[in-house]
Amino acid sequence: MELKGILPVLHMPYEEDGGSIDFQTLQRQVDYAFETGADGICLALVSDLLRLTTAERLALPRQLVDYAAGRGPVVIHVGANTTQEATAYARAARDGGASALMATPPLTLALPESEIQLYFEAILEAAGLPLMIQDASSYVGMPMRIEFQAALFDKFGDRILFKPEASPLGPMLTALRQHTGGKALIFEGSGGVLLIESFRRGIDGTIPGVEVLDGIVALWRALEAGDEERAYDLYFPICGLGTLQLQGGLDAFIIVERYLMHKRGIFPRIAHRGPLGFDLDPITRGEVDRLYDRLQQTLSTG
Repeated sequence: MELKGILPVLHMPYEEDGGSIDFQTLQRQVDYAFETGADGICLALVSDLLRLTTAERLALPRQLVDYAAGRGPVVIHVGANTTQEATAYARAARDGGASALMATPPLTLALPESEIQLYFEAILEAAGLPLMIQDASSYVGMPMRIEFQAALFDKFGDRILFKPEASPLGPMLTALRQHTGGKALIFEGSGGVLLIESFRRGIDGTIPGVEVLDGIVALWRALEAGDEERAYDLYFPICGLGTLQLQGGLDAFIIVERYLMHKRGIFPRIAHRGPLGFDLDPITRGEVDRLYDRLQQTLSTG
């Protein structure tokens, strides 16, 4: 299946106290994503990936492919701290029917480029699927040089895709496009904060969360139509929500997104797995509510 457009990252719903995964709610979320206009779905870092067990990560690809039911591609993040783990996740994704993989370098280690290259090459060899290289260094991990990433594309061609999230994102996107001759597929993952600028730089798609997917879909369509007034009306509350999340790093995204999924009525409960590095206090929660309401008001006028 073709990878393009809007590929939201699913949020992980849990039973009470962050116990087992609530699969009924997960399937409902997948249905909601496609009904809202997603072109595919992803399992990635804001799926609470770093808190999932090995058994869960091995089983989820097949379950998500079943839930997607041919409506769009399923992209599975297989990044891990060892090559052995990453390749096991890659094989599980292939066997489960995923369309592509995503991976960061190991997040807890500062590695030379030669080791990172061997790691990515092992993932490619293990599964035979396209691999989206994710530089998430604006909030986790270490940055990768543009030249290093482009060299992977030169070697493996369209088997390599990119999701750059290093800072500053805009110039990074342009540099990556230039170093790959404009041939590589590049997706942005700013949660909407930098989506308009990224669109102007020629991205092939966006990878947001599901919690504001209705807004992202409307914004993307406005950009494609050249309707700048509509695009900015949608962008400002989306950008405000994303900025609130940026202040707390990865856990802030996870916690705010789960809160909004509950507010939408898609998640029956708000349950987290700890420890947590961010607390949604009453003041931030109030601002999230106001921005969410403003987004819904804007959508209702479209």
